[in-house]
Amino acid sequence: MNQLQRIGWIGTGVMGSLMCGHLMDHGYPMTVYNRSREKAASLIERGARWAETPAEVARQSDIIFTMVGLPSDVREVYFGENGVLAGVKTGAVLVDMTTSEPTLAVEISKAAADLGCSALDAPVSGGDVGARNATLSIMVGGDARAMARVEPLLAHLGRTIVHQGPAGAGQHAKMCNQVVIAGTMIGVCEAMVYGHRAGLAMETVLESISGGAAGCWSLQNLAPRILRRDFAPGFMVEHFIKDMGIALTEARRMSLAMPGLALVEQLYLALKANDGGRLGTQALVLALEKINNLQPPA
Repeated sequence: MNQLQRIGWIGTGVMGSLMCGHLMDHGYPMTVYNRSREKAASLIERGARWAETPAEVARQSDIIFTMVGLPSDVREVYFGENGVLAGVKTGAVLVDMTTSEPTLAVEISKAAADLGCSALDAPVSGGDVGARNATLSIMVGGDARAMARVEPLLAHLGRTIVHQGPAGAGQHAKMCNQVVIAGTMIGVCEAMVYGHRAGLAMETVLESISGGAAGCWSLQNLAPRILRRDFAPGFMVEHFIKDMGIALTEARRMSLAMPGLALVEQLYLALKANDGGRLGTQALVLALEKINNLQPPA
């Protein structure tokens, strides 16, 4: 099976390189592309073939995964002069794991179908921890037969893999995920600020509340990083701002009011304006500390 499925991977950033590595660990022959070749160096050293363009990846692959940054990057990777659709072979499956626009996912699916291929939108949740441990939640939109073909590979990347419906449904499901995360992140960070101002030992507080009704992924995984003043990105602020923008745009299109999400977006935009765009999402606490003129813990 592994020898028959030639895999292409485009986008070897923080999460992409980990996910691609899992497939290589299971013996799949791999061709990779990234705008910065040095970010793919570790995969190349492990035996991945380097391609100069996304089109070249597509020509050498039966299943092509993409994991890039912004919807504009997704569009360029697929529709650019040297993009995936310029090199893809009949019968290939394209799997975009970027968190992107549902409408763009539909557009890619239609373009792939015109070329005799299938396309899935399969964004993930779980951050760098989930990518490293292959415990991601993967939300898939697109043709069910293509999903069945790709599911054995997705099983090497995640623990929860759910087909959400037709093209674009995976991206809509991811927007639901991001709305929840936005709410929990502000709750976690406000709790940290409150506890610090109240003079509590926050390690002890976390021990109590993590096991109760407040328990959530962000509290368990990101609150300890805040205590260590570790703001390295598992997921960057600027990427989260992109996701919230997509969700708010879709909400407006559906005539939905999302005041909580809009508030959190504004706080993250303030954080980005203060040079926090490349930090992890847990750095939201910095914006709240600034608003409250609160000195960080020693």
